[in-house]
Amino acid sequence: MKANTRLFGEIEIQDDKIIKLKEGIIGFPDLQNFTLIYDEEKEGKGGVKWLQSMDDPEFAMPVLNPLDVKPDYRPTVSEEGLKSLGEMPEESTFVLVTITVPKEIEKMSVNLKAPFIINMENLHGVQLIVEDDYPVKYMIYDILNKKKAGE
Repeated sequence: MKANTRLFGEIEIQDDKIIKLKEGIIGFPDLQNFTLIYDEEKEGKGGVKWLQSMDDPEFAMPVLNPLDVKPDYRPTVSEEGLKSLGEMPEESTFVLVTITVPKEIEKMSVNLKAPFIINMENLHGVQLIVEDDYPVKYMIYDILNKKKAGE
């Protein structure tokens, strides 16, 4: 599948790389087909990825594995919320959170309250509001700088 995107130009995505979010994402229920765009050389080393809509070429959001900035992140989600993902062993569970980068970059944050949970076996995903008291704006600028400096 070829897609013209606002940020990445024309990209070629294999059908088996399309993530299906049947319920869409919060605020955008009609956007249901996505792919992850990232630097393959940095795969497994953390870093920012882009959740690119295949339904709307203008829509892409930066995402991050929450464990990169909060190693003890263990959200509580209802079984009902995960039902649409099918059988999902822990090793097939992939969690991402959205990144917000305001003009004042020092106020960069991730949303730990509404993660994306993806079953990597069938590429079905869902965005859920977790039951825990995680913040919508978890500040990460200092955390990322310390990681970059090797601390």
